[in-house]
Amino acid sequence: MKVLAAMSGGVDSAVAAARAVEAGHDVTGVHLALSKNPQSYRSGARGCCTIEDARDARRAADAIGIPFYVWDLAERFDEDVVRDFVAEYAAGRTPNPCLRCNEKVKFAAVLDKGLALGFDAVCTGHYAQLVEGPDGRELHRAVDPAKDQSYVLGVLTSGQLRHAMFPLGDTPKEQVRQEAARRGLQLAEKPDSHDICFIPDGNTSGFLAAQIGNGSSGAGTVAGRTDVVDRTDVAGDIVDADGNRLGSHDGVFGFTVGQRRGLRIGTPAADGRPRYVLDVSPVTRTVTVGSAEDLDVRGLVATRPRWCGDAPVGAVECAVQVRAHGEALPAVVRLIETSTGADPGQLDVELLVPARGVAPGQAVVVYVGTRVLGSATIDRTRR
Repeated sequence: MKVLAAMSGGVDSAVAAARAVEAGHDVTGVHLALSKNPQSYRSGARGCCTIEDARDARRAADAIGIPFYVWDLAERFDEDVVRDFVAEYAAGRTPNPCLRCNEKVKFAAVLDKGLALGFDAVCTGHYAQLVEGPDGRELHRAVDPAKDQSYVLGVLTSGQLRHAMFPLGDTPKEQVRQEAARRGLQLAEKPDSHDICFIPDGNTSGFLAAQIGNGSSGAGTVAGRTDVVDRTDVAGDIVDADGNRLGSHDGVFGFTVGQRRGLRIGTPAADGRPRYVLDVSPVTRTVTVGSAEDLDVRGLVATRPRWCGDAPVGAVECAVQVRAHGEALPAVVRLIETSTGADPGQLDVELLVPARGVAPGQAVVVYVGTRVLGSATIDRTRR
């Protein structure tokens, strides 16, 4: 097969490309330039998409012996990932930009372009497994639970999975690094990137404040979203569950459900226990806080379901995951179909054990055993 290997400049994508070559495929490496203003150097494990990463990817391609190109997708990334991220926070939700990048960029823009150029598949260094099942290709968890990335791939459709390759899903990370060293790849010990790639300093609140904080043109202008209140004055109150004012804040975008630190309330709760963010309302500019027990969620409704195969029928006993490295919780899910065929419906999730700190905007990914059935975006929760 003709394979397009997405090479980030990290050890995982380099070894994945090398394995694709070893398997006999005709491989071409491509580095995705996603930043409009890439920094020259990363700082440890912070960020990616720097000039240094592009150079590392090129050196790895040379060592493997494959052609290498750089594709500028910065405008697409900014529109579909960065602006969406800002708009979601401005609307009081907590998005996962890695899912959106996989959905809109790596397995949409890149795959579409690759297929148009005659490639058969896109190969990445994600830790997940593809299994040929009785009804087609299935997405499964990686063998290394600490590195499993099936959660952020739960947005992929069956059509996209047919053109995907994840060569590392059957290998623990430490063995991948050892293999990179044996292959003579200089980035064998390069640290993993753990932060949001477009916020390399890790200061999410500072980034959001610059985008939608006081003195901005208003959150309603972000990405053309109409569900975000247009305010230049974003300060508001922090209140308890009874509405009693406890303090103030400089913008709801600085808070997410389940947050404990940085509340700046001052006065301790009557019982002396810590308080957490329960709700974020950009309309009233109010952040509501309460006890840890108040965070418990018994169910949720999610929108924009995307299925890795056929959509489930009826009630399905399964496990769901609401964070990239969170615990899988037993649940029963039901797809609520709408009267219009263009609407994918909603997913109702009954949690058999409570989950804590679930925020609208997060993804809920549905598993049966190790297999990923699909995902949806959390719209509201039931406590």
